Amino acid sequence: MHLSIILIVLTAAWWLRSRWEKKSGNWLTRWQQTLSLFLFPPLLILATAIALLCMGPTGKMAGWQTGWFSYGLGLAFVGWTAIIGLNLVWEGWQTIQQIRTYPQIQLGETPGRLLKNAFLFCGRIGFWQPELVVSEGLLATLNSEQLEAVLAHEQGHYYYRDTFWFFWLGWLKAISKWLPNTEALWQELLLLRELRADQWAAQKVDSLLLAESLLLVAIAPLVRSDNFCAPLSTVAPPNRLEERIEALISQPENPTTVDLWFGQFFLLSFLPLLTILFHG
Repeated sequence: MHLSIILIVLTAAWWLRSRWEKKSGNWLTRWQQTLSLFLFPPLLILATAIALLCMGPTGKMAGWQTGWFSYGLGLAFVGWTAIIGLNLVWEGWQTIQQIRTYPQIQLGETPGRLLKNAFLFCGRIGFWQPELVVSEGLLATLNSEQLEAVLAHEQGHYYYRDTFWFFWLGWLKAISKWLPNTEALWQELLLLRELRADQWAAQKVDSLLLAESLLLVAIAPLVRSDNFCAPLSTVAPPNRLEERIEALISQPENPTTVDLWFGQFFLLSFLPLLTILFHG
């Protein structure tokens, strides 16, 4: 019986991911659709594995005998995901320790760390309380108004706690690389994350000034992990930079209505946990 559940869940996860296509529309609609398909399959599989562990290798479910094989699969998957998560935590902790060796600076009312490098870099690095890191090259290149626009963008990342939430999303990405469209969904989420921070910053500074600053800092970030780093410019194809610039110039709407199906779709991923009630 447990093997049947595993096959059903894996088939459903693969089928859902394989049907994804990039949608058009406002930011919130795209965010909800992309996040739902990114979250649902790995959470569904993880919930199934946890349910198998809770039920154990012995007993019956709906009259069918359970066994050690399915229990072993669940244990292996949960253990593997835990190892990946701990590895990501270790990488993030090492990066934070390195960042804390940089000299502290004050940018207006915002404290930060100075990266002694000629590259143009500005980003939030960390988890729940990420630190602002700026390079000497950035400070030497941008004028005061451009720097204010860049800092406003990074404050948007801080406001939405992007480094914290994308750490967990990055963990789900790492354990679901084998599913279809994982990388495409991840890149779409990164783009939407930047669009959201751009929109937040555009409420504080001139959107055209922000677009100009974005073009100046449009280089690959020095920190190669988007799990716990939210830089002004994320590694992405040129067309995604164009989309951000166009969004700033056109001053898009900021929809706030959340579809109810989004929350329901998320809760359905934990449905396998209910199978524990049928195990005896």
